[in-house]
Amino acid sequence: MPDIFSGIGFTPGLQHWLILAAALFAMGVYGVLTRRSAVGVLIAVELLLNSAALTFVVFNRFSRPAAVDGQVMAVFVIAVAAAEVVVAMAIFVALYRVGRTVDLNKLDRLKNDEVER
Repeated sequence: MPDIFSGIGFTPGLQHWLILAAALFAMGVYGVLTRRSAVGVLIAVELLLNSAALTFVVFNRFSRPAAVDGQVMAVFVIAVAAAEVVVAMAIFVALYRVGRTVDLNKLDRLKNDEVER
């Protein structure tokens, strides 16, 4: 298998890829914890899932290069991410119809503080 980095004289190792995956994961966690918009949180969750997919592929590449287990898991992660986006966007559209906002801090209409009888 040809290495795409062979022309520049640098081949990233396992540590480099894991640092990249950890950085993606950290950005995703930061986004989930700090974003007020539901769409921003959804994008941050996508970063988390892409970080996991990258980790699957990297460990597969460095542990058993002939196998495709990591790539298969990455495809499953991508499929789950696509399904998650569809469901989340449907929920966001429904919440926008009720509350006219996608700000997660303002969406408290689902709370039932007073029970009506």
